[in-house]
Amino acid sequence: MVLPALAQVSAPGDKQIGPANDRPPAILDKVGIAQRLNGQLPLALPFVDETGKTVRLGDYFGKRPAILALVYFQCPMLCSEELNGLTASLRMVKLTPGKDFDVIVVSIDPTEGPALAAPKKASYLKRYGQPETADGWHFLTGKQEEIDVLTKAVGFGYVKIPGPDGKLNQYAHASAIQIATPEGKLAQYYMGVEYSPKDLRLGLVEASSNKIGSPVDNILTYCYHYDPNTNTHSLIVARVVQLGGAVMVLGLGGFMLVMFRRDIRQAKIPGNRVAGAKVNG
Repeated sequence: MVLPALAQVSAPGDKQIGPANDRPPAILDKVGIAQRLNGQLPLALPFVDETGKTVRLGDYFGKRPAILALVYFQCPMLCSEELNGLTASLRMVKLTPGKDFDVIVVSIDPTEGPALAAPKKASYLKRYGQPETADGWHFLTGKQEEIDVLTKAVGFGYVKIPGPDGKLNQYAHASAIQIATPEGKLAQYYMGVEYSPKDLRLGLVEASSNKIGSPVDNILTYCYHYDPNTNTHSLIVARVVQLGGAVMVLGLGGFMLVMFRRDIRQAKIPGNRVAGAKVNG
């Protein structure tokens, strides 16, 4: 899922993945994260929460900072990894949702609604393990117009892509979360799907005092599940999975080789054989 100028090499059995190249597909040219630090979130925007209630984005600001995640609930891979990573980090942060900060998850898919948002919230609240913090977690859906305004303010570039059924029901996007101050100013960006609990806590503490952070390296993690040009699943995630598996196998093989050679060397030392004979005897 991470796509830093990764050279993609063909291998037997890869025909279903699509053609390999050393740059992101052209469709990703419009996908990215522009870090708009100190930018103002549009707090007057209306959305619908997981209960079906109409709310304003500003309802979650004024008292404490907030973590904002732009995803879509039917995302086949990356969005879940992003929210899993966020939840895992928050479990190690000694701050409480609903008291010290809020978590605001907004769907970029205008066809999604409370029927999807409610179970999504329930699953992540269960994963977090503190049901009493439910008032600090907000899963919102909205219309395309409001989504466009919010994503533009955040600098969240994404594009719709055809799914397997030919409908525009999937999205190519990058993964990032943002921390906003109690005034709704963008204070910090965190890229990828795993977040340092220490950095997350520091970002929340500083944002609570309306401090604006610094830009971070724009190493993006893309979600691009379906290739409309080849009618196949994307090669990006598949290639990275293959690379990760190869690295693990090579690492394990190297470890076993080192241990095997060490055992041979020890067996050639006379003292070791004598000691072994005495013990065995």
